[in-house]
Amino acid sequence: MNEPTNLDPALGLLDRVWAELGVEPHPAASAAPPPHAVPLPSRLATGDLAWASVRAVCLASGIGPSPDPDRIAAAYRSDRALTIDGLSPDVWSPYSGFFRASDRWVRTHGNYPHHATRLQAGLGLTADADADDVRTAILPLSVTEAVERITLARGLAVPVLQENPERDARLRATPLLQVERIDLAPRPGRHGTDERHSLAPLTGVRVLDLTRVIAGPVCTRTLALLGADVLRVDPPDLVEPEWQHLDTGHGKRSTLLEARTDRFEELLAAADVVVLGYRPESLDRLGLSASALLERHPALVVAQLSAWGIDEPSRAGFDSLVQAESGISMIESPDGDRPGVLPAQALDHSTGYLLAAAVVSLLERRRREGGGWVVRTSLRRVAAELLGMPRCSQPEAGQELDLTAHTFVFDVAGQTVTTAASVLPGLEFAAPHRWGSDQPRW
Repeated sequence: MNEPTNLDPALGLLDRVWAELGVEPHPAASAAPPPHAVPLPSRLATGDLAWASVRAVCLASGIGPSPDPDRIAAAYRSDRALTIDGLSPDVWSPYSGFFRASDRWVRTHGNYPHHATRLQAGLGLTADADADDVRTAILPLSVTEAVERITLARGLAVPVLQENPERDARLRATPLLQVERIDLAPRPGRHGTDERHSLAPLTGVRVLDLTRVIAGPVCTRTLALLGADVLRVDPPDLVEPEWQHLDTGHGKRSTLLEARTDRFEELLAAADVVVLGYRPESLDRLGLSASALLERHPALVVAQLSAWGIDEPSRAGFDSLVQAESGISMIESPDGDRPGVLPAQALDHSTGYLLAAAVVSLLERRRREGGGWVVRTSLRRVAAELLGMPRCSQPEAGQELDLTAHTFVFDVAGQTVTTAASVLPGLEFAAPHRWGSDQPRW
């Protein structure tokens, strides 16, 4: 039987979030505690981070009950709960994984076809290469050589490093959620609502979703759950895996549209919130940086996430790569030699929920104070937060969570799709739409 968790680290995180968002403090210390710890066993405080991140959304949205820790764990492991017509999708490419080099370990990521092709090019492999071919190509190389070859080909690979406590302490000295007010439009926003404590506090709010993978879509899925009209926009030539969109597309519409079009500008002009999840360098090139958006539309709330932060604007990344380079993988090593992983893509999910809490809070500030607002965070900053929380020498053994007890079934264009259920008490997801199936309009 799971014992009640020590909430001090999680409550401390919540207190800091409210201070950074500049909103009226919530009585976090008196918040209803969960009946037991979130069952995400690891050496690091993964469960505490998850609970605090989800609880932040609840408090920002006026949802009183404490979220179910088992539902949180299932949501963080949603890729394992997902089935399409009864079949579990293969969510990891053979080009994504840990590979031993001549001196240490390398972590690669090739889930998207274009990243797989670039990794093949960097290692001199053919298009039909498999994981064994990747392993054979990397083994004689040093970590430095392997990473350089892959990254020069614009593929994704990082060295698996030990943690750097000094660097993480420096990161923790910066805000987890960096908020900036832009005083170009000192007037209330267009679609703000006074009904913050209803079950749909974002009714009437329009959210333009320019994100991919997990963290950004989790944020916008949560905003849709809270009543927002969310339109996800993807470039037509960058295909999203079907399973990945179905896993995080609940309650949103999805359209394909180039950013440099008049129609996109019309969508942007009518939006209240824009959520950005692409590399900062790419956003700058497209004229979609937070500063550029607010110059054109001064009353926006802009939420921006990236893998490594705005100090590394050209660098792409994913949760698994950040785990590897930040030292998390070696902390979670099963034997002190082979790298390990967190029990879920917890950096992604926590980033998504924290950003959603920030958007809800900043919409309220915009309603009261006017202006435009920007909030930024990164997977690497969230990793530093996790690395600064208390840890244990070994993960606690416990009964494996039955994910099927925390799922919902939808019909999506004739397919039976089973996904993890919502973590917000009293709210249930609407069905995802098929990727790219909607018109580009509000």
